Amino acid sequence: MTTARSFGNYDLPGALADLIDNSIKARAKNVRVHCVFSNVDPVVRIIDDGCGMSPDELQVAMRPASTNPTVERSPDDLGRFGWGMKSASFSQCMKLTVVSRKNGELSAAVWDLDDVDNWKMGVLSEKEIETLIDPLLKVSDGTEIIWNKCDRLFEGGTLTQEQFNHLIVHTRNQLSLTFHRFLAGEVRGCRLSIYINGTPIAPYDPFYSTHLATQALGREEIRHGRSNRVRIQPYILPHYSKLVLADFDRLSGAEGLLRNQGFYVYRQNRLIISGTWFRLVKHGELSHLVRIAIDIPNTLDSIWKISVDKSDAQLPAFLRNRLLQIIGSLRNKSAKVIRSKGAKIATGGNISVWNRHVHDGQIRYLINRTHPVIEALFDPKRNSKATTNSALQIIEQSMPVNNLSQDLGGDSVKVNQVTLNPRTIIEQLEIALPSMLLDAGGAMERLTAELRRTEPFAQNWKLVEGHIREKGWIK
Repeated sequence: MTTARSFGNYDLPGALADLIDNSIKARAKNVRVHCVFSNVDPVVRIIDDGCGMSPDELQVAMRPASTNPTVERSPDDLGRFGWGMKSASFSQCMKLTVVSRKNGELSAAVWDLDDVDNWKMGVLSEKEIETLIDPLLKVSDGTEIIWNKCDRLFEGGTLTQEQFNHLIVHTRNQLSLTFHRFLAGEVRGCRLSIYINGTPIAPYDPFYSTHLATQALGREEIRHGRSNRVRIQPYILPHYSKLVLADFDRLSGAEGLLRNQGFYVYRQNRLIISGTWFRLVKHGELSHLVRIAIDIPNTLDSIWKISVDKSDAQLPAFLRNRLLQIIGSLRNKSAKVIRSKGAKIATGGNISVWNRHVHDGQIRYLINRTHPVIEALFDPKRNSKATTNSALQIIEQSMPVNNLSQDLGGDSVKVNQVTLNPRTIIEQLEIALPSMLLDAGGAMERLTAELRRTEPFAQNWKLVEGHIREKGWIK
């Protein structure tokens, strides 16, 4: 039983996700996770309102490898090996207690890795159950899982409140992604609510499929055998200029948009893999706005080589060529989303970074020395390393690709540029504001008017306005 601690590559959200899979199979509508902090012995409880288990069913569920992975399962079964509850739990704790109620009958069993001689599983009496049962199970069917001796939550033998809080936030974010279709009610008959320490988890759709600027491209199905179908749905995300800063940060995640491009594989509507190209292409070869949903049934587990913790799989050969074709068709479409947002030459009185000069039939592109950020470079009182770096970034990111490609008579799709992201714009805004406010004589109305005609702030006015409103500089 102790070897179950080494199965898979679980972290806390991954382990909880395996237990929530069981709750979904039990037709639970609500799953409540309670993580009680302690720097000595934290406790984790997971309670659902599913159909529960009888005493015999509970003992089978507590048995190692309780199901055969080769046996045909129902289409909504999210399990596979019969190890999920045990391996997930023991990846985080040493003592696993399961209490369940079905048709009003309570039962409970315990595995304690400090006491597994002769495969002794504890079966609790009614009195013992009463001392630990959640009040919800006293009035309705469901199942409660309790983790004690949570040694795997510790790092270096200690767990601080700050580390614990960070772990809870990370867990909430991961579960909101893993089960976003269930949380959003997109899975027929399986609308789910998940709570962590009393706070409901909102669904996070990695494709922002409801955003007006998201491009959902042609969906297709690939058959394998008589009844197995794999659904493929490519998306191109909105350009950052159409997102609020919070949405951009969420889409980027901890590793940025680039690392989150790629395939998102769903098994029975539950996300199991995100942000991989299965070595078909390198990260960065396509726009970082490309994401592709792949839906597979549980009948293809063996072909995909789904791991015990459902965090890894291998791309089957029958899909490889078709996915390569889909990737190839996305190159130009995704590039246009980025390049269409390239900076423009000044029109209507706006202050651009570049100026286009035509003389005697010759075209030259020159940097606009009167741009506030560029101009600050020539003022020793304003210039600094930060100012210089900001100016260089603006120059790099504001190349007028469309104008230039038209002048060259070339194809703009073949021309690339560094793209700006919201965080960089805000950093550049913070650097530009002191000198611009000085030029405006301290008048916020004049400053606002200047910002609205100065690139890259003019093109990203929604973002800029939101930031200066948040700072209380304008109403």
